[in-house]
Amino acid sequence: MSTEFIRGLQNYRPVAGKRTVATLGTFDGIHRGHQEILRRVRLAATNLGVRPVLITFHPHPRVIVSPDDAPGLLTTTEEKERFIPHFFEGCVLVLDFDDTLKNMCAEDFVKEVLVEKIRIMKLIVGYDHGFGKNREGSTSILQVLSKTHAFEVEVVDPVFCGGRPVSSSRIRKTMANCKYAEALDLLGHDYAIFGTVERGIGLGHKIGYPTVNVKYGHRKLLPPQGVYACWAQVEGQEINGMMFIGQNHFNSVPTITVEANLFGFDRDIYGQEIIVYPTHYIRENRKFSSTSSLAEQIQIDKNQVLEIISKGEKQCL
Repeated sequence: MSTEFIRGLQNYRPVAGKRTVATLGTFDGIHRGHQEILRRVRLAATNLGVRPVLITFHPHPRVIVSPDDAPGLLTTTEEKERFIPHFFEGCVLVLDFDDTLKNMCAEDFVKEVLVEKIRIMKLIVGYDHGFGKNREGSTSILQVLSKTHAFEVEVVDPVFCGGRPVSSSRIRKTMANCKYAEALDLLGHDYAIFGTVERGIGLGHKIGYPTVNVKYGHRKLLPPQGVYACWAQVEGQEINGMMFIGQNHFNSVPTITVEANLFGFDRDIYGQEIIVYPTHYIRENRKFSSTSSLAEQIQIDKNQVLEIISKGEKQCL
């Protein structure tokens, strides 16, 4: 079975004679807790002989509900399309989260979307799940509605890491507190930054360390500023390297850049898609007095990254 992405409820077509096992949520990060939910959906769909469906949203609901307080995204919609298939086979339905959906009460959502359109037999959600207007659709409300509309609800207990439940908000806070290795542990996979290759100021090439500059999504949550060991997927290859995230102090434009020096790779790939995975935090962002002192430090950074690679510490999705 493959993974099929469908954008918009109007484009969803039920399979004749088939009901579904579904899950519902933003799945930002596709972290360890999400992975357990998806495992349960796969298992239930196989046992019941029905279609597995993952329902998610674009944009993130808080962009519409509380735009001044919307979080940075661990996983953009473009990234979900690339990474959900690693964890889930079936139909992925991406609902447009707009004012209509924002104001739909939980009961109407269950009746009009889950029952009439998705033809649900079983819904599997996390312990803290909420949906519908003002997130009124708690797991207890779901249990009541499931009896009315003849489907089953399974609530998945939290996945604990370090004595506390794994959640997207916890991962964001961990990353903001510069605990990058802990954030990766909570995710359960490498952190991906997807984008297209754009032109930078060309400094890396001039000092002997050419970089690819990644034009990332404007809502993407970036790891703490600094230098990282990394690997990248580009032109069908997986390539080790090192990367910089942050304000380049030699750039007159005050912007946060993502740029990677890929070892043994120096091709013109402007405009092409790339995914970079910062795996190990090396050091903080610093301001250098000259480009020569920067080049000296980059060589020190590269030696440290090469040591990490020699130990075989690179991990993949």
